[in-house]
Parts: sequence; structure tokens; C-alpha cells
Amino acid sequence: MRDKNEIMEAIRGGLIVSCQALPEEPLHSSYIMGRMAYAAYLGGAIGIRANTVEDIKEIKKTVDLPIIGIIKKVYGDNPVFITPTFTEVKALAEEGVDIIALDATHRERPDGKSLKELMEKVKAHFPHQLLMADCATYEDAVTAKKLGFDFIGSTLAGYTEETKGTELPDLPLIEKMVALGVPVIAEGGISTPEELKSVLALHVHCAVVGSAITRPMEITKRFAVVVNS
Repeated sequence: MRDKNEIMEAIRGGLIVSCQALPEEPLHSSYIMGRMAYAAYLGGAIGIRANTVEDIKEIKKTVDLPIIGIIKKVYGDNPVFITPTFTEVKALAEEGVDIIALDATHRERPDGKSLKELMEKVKAHFPHQLLMADCATYEDAVTAKKLGFDFIGSTLAGYTEETKGTELPDLPLIEKMVALGVPVIAEGGISTPEELKSVLALHVHCAVVGSAITRPMEITKRFAVVVNS
């Protein structure tokens, strides 16, 4: 497993590409995600964000880049689904994922545990694991800093009830996050190279782009709207 400092330096100032496809999407396949990650690597990505242990195993066969790992798991009608419990964190840690990202919002988690309780357990079991907080608000980021996350992300801005309608990427939020002094991984709604440039100008540690690169169905929809309007 890579050294913490090595990982942090490897992704500094670069582009991480999110390679994910949910079960209902046409590209849902660990093999396809592996090829997607390889294409991202050839295009200049310095890291990959991936969902599920199966996809991560396949991606490791094709690229030797730092990986931000998550497990999207829905528990009933609970809104927290990005690495929501210790079970998912444990699976990713045992796979040797470089960075584990998890929902770091103030919402109630499906197992009834608080984020603080989850972090205490994770740090007790995996003290050397790098952790990323997927936040929706500045308050989330402040809490994440207090709890000892290694990275703060803007991932969930615009995707929670209280942040719906937020213009993405949320540059004011990202700028405030950077001021906290914890490495920020900007993520969420970065759709063009120009937007990526604007985000990087805020002195974030690095940035993640997903749908605009790796979800052809969503990309096609953006063009189809113009044709059909």
C-alpha cells in the first residue's frame, strides 16, 4: 500500500476521474469501468474515484493510480448512501483503497450511528487509512475538520435537501472550504475544462470530474435537448 504522503503528493493539483456506473446504467460492468479508468489514465488523469470493491479490483488491473474508493449502498429510505456504515468502510480498507470517501453530512446514518461514532471506530481499526469527507455544506466541512478527515470534498453540494438548486460547481463553498486549511478535493458539477480551471484557481488540492467524462448517456442527453428543443 502506498505511503500517505506519497498519495497526497501524487494527486496534488491534478485531475481525478470518477469511473462509476450504477446497476440501471448501460455501462454497469467492472470490466468496462476498468477500461474506462485506463482511458482516463491515458488522457492524463492522476487518480480514479470508483464504486464497489469489484470495480476497484478490476481498475487495479489496468492502472496504477491512487484510487478514491466508495461503496454506494442504499438502506431502505435513508438518504445517506455513500459508504454509509462501518461495514462498507471495512470492505474498502481491506481491499487496500488509497483513500476512502464517505458521506460526511449531518444527516442520520442508516445504522443510527453519528459521523463522530463512525470516525472513532474507523480510526481505531484502520489508523493509517486516508479518509475523505463528502460534504454538502460549509458546516459539514467544519465538522469534518474537527473529526480528523484527511480531505474535505464538495461532493454532495446540491445533492441534499438543504442544498438543492445550488449552482454547481459551488465555487463560494469550495473557497470557504480551502480557508479551513484541510486539503480540499473539489467535486460535483464540474462539466467543462473552463469550470475545472476556475476550481483549480481556488487552490484546491485536486479536483474530481465524473459525469462530463465517463457517463455517455448523460452527455448524450445534454446534446439531445438541443436537437429536440
